[in-house]
Amino acid sequence: MPLGMRLLRPTHARFTAGVVGVVQNEAGAVLLVEHVFHAPDAWGLPGGWIDRHETPQEALKREMREELGLEVTVLEPVLVGHGGLSAHIDIAFWCRAENEVGRLSAELLDHRWAAGSDLPPMPPFHQAAVSAALSRRLCEGTDI
Repeated sequence: MPLGMRLLRPTHARFTAGVVGVVQNEAGAVLLVEHVFHAPDAWGLPGGWIDRHETPQEALKREMREELGLEVTVLEPVLVGHGGLSAHIDIAFWCRAENEVGRLSAELLDHRWAAGSDLPPMPPFHQAAVSAALSRRLCEGTDI
């Protein structure tokens, strides 16, 4: 490790980082998952933690594959925030599904596609990410 990094490490905050994906189907519904450990808002976007030496895009692809058997193309970031936790950064990406949802991991209870008034209560960052992604798509007129 370079000397500068060794000197800075003890004095600078350490953060955890997570990623979520906004995946929309042909009908315009967003993929949501019911998380085992996310009470009281169990429903939200799929995603997870970024591991050491992993880019956010790599982490999201890995999480989608591990939790849903889903291969995605990560298109662009739509929102960055703290997700309500101190010393934490969340990044939401717009994604395109390359296959159907497969077997769910033990971290998930269920999945569903939801749109508009059918969206359940979700953590604020997840709600904001869906709104940001859908607003951007409407403004750009971009297909999924």
